[in-house]
Amino acid sequence: MIEKKLIEKVIDKALSNGADFAEIFVEDTYNSRINFYNNKTKQNIVGKDFGAGVRVFYGTTAIYAYTNDLSEKSLLAAADAVSKAAKGKSIIQPIDLTKKEFENIHPIQIPNNTVSKSDKIDFIRKINEASRNYNKLIAQVDINILEKMQKVLIANSEGLWAEDSRTYSRVSIRSIASDGKEKQTGGENPGGHAGYEFFNKLNPVELGEKTARMAVTMLKADYAPSGKLPVVIDNSFGGVIFHEACGHALETTSVAKGASVFAGKLGKQIANPVVTAIDDGTIPNEWGSENIDDEGMTTKKTVLIKNGVLKSYMVDKMGSIKTGYERTGSGRRQSYKFAPTSRMRNTFIASGKSKFEDLIASVDYGIYAKKMGGGSVMPGTGNFNFAVGEGYIIRNGKIAEPVRGATLIGNGAEAIMKISMVADNLAMAQGMCDSISGNIPTNVGQPAIKIDEIIVGGRK
Repeated sequence: MIEKKLIEKVIDKALSNGADFAEIFVEDTYNSRINFYNNKTKQNIVGKDFGAGVRVFYGTTAIYAYTNDLSEKSLLAAADAVSKAAKGKSIIQPIDLTKKEFENIHPIQIPNNTVSKSDKIDFIRKINEASRNYNKLIAQVDINILEKMQKVLIANSEGLWAEDSRTYSRVSIRSIASDGKEKQTGGENPGGHAGYEFFNKLNPVELGEKTARMAVTMLKADYAPSGKLPVVIDNSFGGVIFHEACGHALETTSVAKGASVFAGKLGKQIANPVVTAIDDGTIPNEWGSENIDDEGMTTKKTVLIKNGVLKSYMVDKMGSIKTGYERTGSGRRQSYKFAPTSRMRNTFIASGKSKFEDLIASVDYGIYAKKMGGGSVMPGTGNFNFAVGEGYIIRNGKIAEPVRGATLIGNGAEAIMKISMVADNLAMAQGMCDSISGNIPTNVGQPAIKIDEIIVGGRK
């Protein structure tokens, strides 16, 4: 992507005012998006994005600049800019860049740019037809195919030279049901760190019918009750609450600033003993996995919580400098336009020993959140507010009538203490996580869990 001699020049220039550390991140990315709406292809966008970012450390201060011009003049100008932002005492040492060797755990079988547009449109149409044929109440179907192929080069003043290729594939489906007065939506967003073979493994008819069923069911449902109730949250995207209300608070991005409710609690009980939580970047072809992070470190499996006890945070390079904790390969960024920070990858509550049916049977009266929706979180406190996309009443230990409009309101640190049962049906779902280093692919996940008591906001 860039010659070694030029990389060395850039790093030398970045260090020239006494910085402790210098790094360059180079990116060349192909993006493709097909949007299908109202029975027609509305957009077919293909683009390239390339550029480089230069970062230096002066103690615990990080300074970053980027450019989309990869000429020697522009790269040296970016390096000169970050070097002049502060002054240090470090002495420049000769750099011996050594290429990092690592195993590619995400083999690509079918590169996305080798598949015709007509084949992709055919896949989309099958989803669209299945959704619309499910029920006459389906008024609209919105489908997007998203593809990304990214090549990165990371080099730094410690001698690292690492190159990697990453391929992402995802389809997003929204089926909308309407009776002329109200609308309800059902959605699915499967994705993987994989090529077009990922789409070939999906069943488009099942995807269309699944989203349509959810939309129609919620359109016909009565409103949810309100009050403090036991709640069973199902697997897969149910893990979004842990991700938002607890996961971000376990990143050194917030821990190092003391802006986390879990800061200083390593080795302490922060969850019910039935809870074990993991952040794992090593799962082959998973949406949130990588071979190396965006600082060039080989990704790892990190046990965050074991039997309720806090074991680790997610730590990037600057987070390690500020806290003294060992790096976990969690430095991530959206693109060369962002400096990396500690971020989640595939973050999930591990499988427990209970059966799903046991969780439901243990509730006399409560809510079954089959599918979670969007929500909001106050990062410093962990207070959250999440909509239930598809919900049901649990009555006398059985799943009863569907209800809509339910909202789960609580605090992450309190909620994980109230998880009393964890099922053995772990599953994951794909999402995009936005933070100070941009929007990145992350998996959320969990088995079904039972929270003994949480505030349910409803209209009854």
